[in-house]
Amino acid sequence: MKTLWLAWRYLWARPLNSALNVLLLALGLASMTFLLLVGYQLEKAFDRDLAGIDVVVGAKGSPMQLILSGVLHVDVPTGNVPLKDIRELESHPQVAQIIPISLGDNFHAYRIVGTSINYIHHYNAQLAQGQLWTTPMQVVLGSTVARQLGLQLGQTFVGSHGLGAGGHVHGDSTYTVVGILQPSASVLDRLILTDTASVWKVHEDYTALDDEDRAVMEDEREITLALVRYKTPMAALTFPRYVNSSTDMQAAAPAVEITRLLHMLGLGTEVLRAFAAVLLLTAGLSVFIALWSAVRERRADLALLRMLGAPPRRVAALLLCEALWLGLLAGALGLLLGQGCTAALGWFLQLDSSLLVGGWVWPSDLLVVPALALLVSLGAALLPALGAYRVSVLELLQGR
Repeated sequence: MKTLWLAWRYLWARPLNSALNVLLLALGLASMTFLLLVGYQLEKAFDRDLAGIDVVVGAKGSPMQLILSGVLHVDVPTGNVPLKDIRELESHPQVAQIIPISLGDNFHAYRIVGTSINYIHHYNAQLAQGQLWTTPMQVVLGSTVARQLGLQLGQTFVGSHGLGAGGHVHGDSTYTVVGILQPSASVLDRLILTDTASVWKVHEDYTALDDEDRAVMEDEREITLALVRYKTPMAALTFPRYVNSSTDMQAAAPAVEITRLLHMLGLGTEVLRAFAAVLLLTAGLSVFIALWSAVRERRADLALLRMLGAPPRRVAALLLCEALWLGLLAGALGLLLGQGCTAALGWFLQLDSSLLVGGWVWPSDLLVVPALALLVSLGAALLPALGAYRVSVLELLQGR
């Protein structure tokens, strides 16, 4: 304990130099923390929201856009598809379940999603208050939506056209809140859910000129896309090909598209990881130079310690403890900076309300950050400590 205390006093004998070393090492560790946190949270979000969805069927276009818009709800959809075409797929021998998804409106930038009760059951979401909808124009709020907007059971609101704030308000079509979901850490937390018929009613009431026009619209009803679950894994070999070649729709496999997305993101991640490695290497060299200089500057102190009976290993341990303190401080600061940067990114890009990416998550992978801090600092101190261990008292007194 005396050695640790003395090392602490020695570390801050030159406060500016020590602070710069801590900051430089912390910046590299913060970069590693940021990469670990974003990667962990994205992976968790993808695994959670894509679970149990074998394929997504929607309008032809970009398959990745179809997945991002229909499953993760972070993009605009590729278009609409006829309801009758989706109903034909329900009778396909390889299809176990189809969950319809209808998009088009929002309330304060939170998407209003027309779907079926099965969508809620798919994520095993539970009600915190109220009940599920029983008629059109009733909505169930995700936990994040209810918390952010302050909506309560029985309150009413009107949606706006489009998937972002600022669209035309459907003033004649009022939604009523009948339920609020418990937090499920899934995509449902940030959605406003209602019956598919609600979406049709809003837009038909707004555009229909007369009863005949309304009848035509009912016959030509559309949905945005459908989430499909197979009866058997073997369907993955034939069902997407059937949809893509035999219909005017496209089938996109979430696993394939998300793998592509992660591969594209991986290129940027490698650049950031290399940048972090350069910072850590620079910090290690800085610590090495500082400790090596400390051995030369403290010859009188080291000589006094040796004359008072301190063995060589105690003198070497003093330098190692100084590096230990530096690594611990840099590790703690790096973790805090990394968490803060992740939280700031989530807030600035609104990822905390779309992919649930933010700070203050502590996965076990973060243990590598303090371990890396100690490895770099103690590794940089080995040679100076070895030099202090080998030097004799006579050399110290002579100042050589």
